[in-house]
Amino acid sequence: MRENDMDATPPVVLVHGFWHGSWCWSLVSEQLASRGVASVAVDLDGHGLKSRSPQSLWRRPFDAGAFALEPSPVAGITASSAAASLVEQVRRIGNGRPCLVVAHSMGGTVATAAAEQAPELFAELMYVAAFAPVSGMPTGQYISMPENAGELVASGLSADPASVGALRFDTGDSDGWAAIRETFYNDEIDEATAVAAISMLTPDAPAGVAFEPIIVTAERYGSIPHSYVVCARDNAIRPGLQRLMVREIDDISTRPTTVVELDSSHSPFLSQPTALAEVIQAAHTAIHRSERSERSRTAGV
Repeated sequence: MRENDMDATPPVVLVHGFWHGSWCWSLVSEQLASRGVASVAVDLDGHGLKSRSPQSLWRRPFDAGAFALEPSPVAGITASSAAASLVEQVRRIGNGRPCLVVAHSMGGTVATAAAEQAPELFAELMYVAAFAPVSGMPTGQYISMPENAGELVASGLSADPASVGALRFDTGDSDGWAAIRETFYNDEIDEATAVAAISMLTPDAPAGVAFEPIIVTAERYGSIPHSYVVCARDNAIRPGLQRLMVREIDDISTRPTTVVELDSSHSPFLSQPTALAEVIQAAHTAIHRSERSERSRTAGV
């Protein structure tokens, strides 16, 4: 390996949440690149280029009843299986070296499981308005907690997740776009960007990710640094629940969680990409500085 390769910190890995894909990070990646920070956005299993839609979504005339009942083609995906895929993505992107992994929303569930599976690949796990189910409860139980009162996701679903195996949105009905926007993009996101984002949402997100309990340990998950970006105007994961999960992370982690708060909706990667990129850059710089200091210390021994 060349000497300058050892000096280069691996790219930041950007992990989206349910219904989104790697595309949602494009504005943040652009901002990071302008700051000299390399980043790679990935598609989780069941999303983006790995997505599969129910056939009833495309049939014409559209049958809402059939759409509500058709079993999902992504029903077999679990948090553990999606985490195993993410581990391989992080390993490949970092060439085996630990990366700063930034996870949004339900991507936090997958990243939490991945950090327990392979903590050696995580220089830090940063949650952005994300689920961090470290208590042993399935993520789905957090959704109905009092701290999440006022969330708008559950009321927007078009099917019973337990029946079809997915959390399903009807993104093809433009009459429902205002409700989706209020759920995910209820701040300074311009209309054109919001409409474009809604049109790219995957209809089915695998319920197995939300229903599987995640078991983490202090020795593995708790040994890596964590940070959390709280989104104060979030209608998908309410701020009270975000702060509760920070406290639960601190209960198992060997060091306190670094917390930054943004006055944003659930999707600061679209409404405040500059501010979010600055938070990520600061964490990335701290990791790089720590690595260089450790190499210098080791070389001096």
